[in-house]
Amino acid sequence: MTPTTETMVGIGGAAESTDMVLNIGPQHPSTHGVLRLKLVLDGERITRAEPVIGYMHRGAEKLFEARDYRQIIMLANRHDWLSAFSNELGVVLAVERMLGMEVPERAVWLRTLLAELNRVLNHLMFLGSYPLELGGITPIFYAFREREELQHVMEEVSGGRMHYMFNRVGGLKEDLPAGWTTRARAAVADVRSRMDRFDDLVLGNEIFRGRTRGVGVLSAEAVHAYGVSGPIGRASGVDFDLRRDEPYLAYGELGDVLKVVTREEGDCLARFECLLEQTHNALDLADACLDRLAELPPGPVNQRLPKVLKAPEGHTYAWTENPLGINGYYLVSKGEKTPYRLKLRSASYNNIQALTELLPGTLVADMVAILGSMFFVVGDIDK
Repeated sequence: MTPTTETMVGIGGAAESTDMVLNIGPQHPSTHGVLRLKLVLDGERITRAEPVIGYMHRGAEKLFEARDYRQIIMLANRHDWLSAFSNELGVVLAVERMLGMEVPERAVWLRTLLAELNRVLNHLMFLGSYPLELGGITPIFYAFREREELQHVMEEVSGGRMHYMFNRVGGLKEDLPAGWTTRARAAVADVRSRMDRFDDLVLGNEIFRGRTRGVGVLSAEAVHAYGVSGPIGRASGVDFDLRRDEPYLAYGELGDVLKVVTREEGDCLARFECLLEQTHNALDLADACLDRLAELPPGPVNQRLPKVLKAPEGHTYAWTENPLGINGYYLVSKGEKTPYRLKLRSASYNNIQALTELLPGTLVADMVAILGSMFFVVGDIDK
């Protein structure tokens, strides 16, 4: 008997249940840099998501081992390019802890002031770029106008627009230029006077609220499981901020000004609200630091260091509340002028992991809204 062959010429509705793999990136407008998202779709719904990282990896942690303690500051301030001052700060705090070094009081307050100005600069970028990703172009123009006000004073004091290189082991590079505090106070006041535009223009926009409310809900349990921190963690009800809970710099004396902003909803809208309210508070903290600096007598802003700086043998861990979350610095020394090991725990790296839990079950149309609300910098993921 001759065998017969059957051919199916149509599958009809069965095609709707066929999974499709979609790559977003690594070069894509919604990914804030060279990040790749590998999505598995069932129609318009995401069933599985995998962030693929490493396209920008520069091996900073390995390069630390071949640079002395002054040179590693340059490498450290570049992984989160929106938070350069805060990145430098974590490294010098770790080295100072190893050395048992006390920093002059004036330098402590100046570091606190500049860290909060850097926080505002970081947050303004996301306050402008997030609405842009959802189709609103106007807020980013306002965000850059306010950023320029603060960039001018940061550039005047340090000489750099993005990579300040102003921290030193033992303090700061140099004292303030004459009249700088007056100009800084004016810049803070100008920015504060126009911040209501983000309240009105963005939060008051019903389209923005419709795209973000109830979308991308991250539970408090997931925050703890993935090590999520910063505004993203606090938007899910996790009330933790190192500046209050384990104070460093001058934050222990700013408890009456420091406000830890939290929400319970854990959605995209809550994350944006936390970021915006935290920006308001950072401006208040900057004013408080300027008030304190005005009361301090003139004095040094750094310690004299030996020509060759060597940390004693041992290890230490320092962590800071960076604009995007908790940054950790694990330093191991063998008594040489270079670190034996310096491991970075960057906020963006942990925060982005939560996408594997956030994205499944959501629509492709909501993917950009969720991704943008995670407030990450790709260099901070890849280091």
